[in-house]
Amino acid sequence: MEKIVIEAVNPENFRIDKYISEEVEDISRSFASKLLEENRVTVSGRAVGKNYRPQNNEIIEICVPEPKSLDLTPENIPLDIVYEDDSLAVINKPQGMVVHPANGNESGTLVNALLYHFGGNLSAINGVIRPGIVHRIDKDTAGLLVVAKTNEAHLALSRQLKEKKAKRRYLAIVHGNINEGGTISKPIGRHPKDRKKMAVVKGGREAVTHYSVIENFRDAAFLECVLETGRTHQIRVHMASIGHSIVGDKTYSAHKERVKTNGQLLFAKTIGFNHPKTQEYMEFSAELPDYFSEILTYLRRGGTVGK
Repeated sequence: MEKIVIEAVNPENFRIDKYISEEVEDISRSFASKLLEENRVTVSGRAVGKNYRPQNNEIIEICVPEPKSLDLTPENIPLDIVYEDDSLAVINKPQGMVVHPANGNESGTLVNALLYHFGGNLSAINGVIRPGIVHRIDKDTAGLLVVAKTNEAHLALSRQLKEKKAKRRYLAIVHGNINEGGTISKPIGRHPKDRKKMAVVKGGREAVTHYSVIENFRDAAFLECVLETGRTHQIRVHMASIGHSIVGDKTYSAHKERVKTNGQLLFAKTIGFNHPKTQEYMEFSAELPDYFSEILTYLRRGGTVGK
């Protein structure tokens, strides 16, 4: 049984089944309704039905039966720990590492590594499968994410993300030249035909990405992208939607590429937030990985990414 705890933040008078499906990535509205019917959802300690409309700051607890029992084993996987204290840690995740276990990815994840390095000193808000995980970045996206060691820190950090108070700055290489920066404000939801993908869809969740041009090459551009919201695959979907998919993105790019990559050229460069205890603003940045820098060098020498 996995227990997920979320705090209702600006629920906008949504029914609870809809609110859960929008706030918890892996739970669809129909599955949320099923959990509610089975009394697996409580609000502030009491069971509610699917017609209930959560109020701001109420605590919603969701008990999700696991389709398969996963034995989480601490693994001695090296971690690039950028910062650590009693409340949280900032990790520079390498490309190719899955954040948390799931059926088919039961070892070698960031969570396996966190369990080895931090033991039981991780928040339990997101249940046994996701200890400490406040937010995620894709398997093939490298870069910074923050991990909570206490439940109090988890709730505070999660609130900052939802209220758009945390800073998340990414670097990306995209197909085609871009003359000037801009803002993409397009709703994102599950792809209507392929549930493993996200898409710009009517009725999706608000999604806002700001981007600026750092450098143009022959047939590519080097961008800085700043997230105002944090939807699944947001930058990848948004850039593809304006005809500038991220180089190496095997899911959202239709380009036949000349450069060889192990995934999309997207890097979580900077993360900033107010510390849960001290309220002091903290900001961390990481250096570009070698594989990313090597492709930039190749492009600056006149290389192309392909059509």
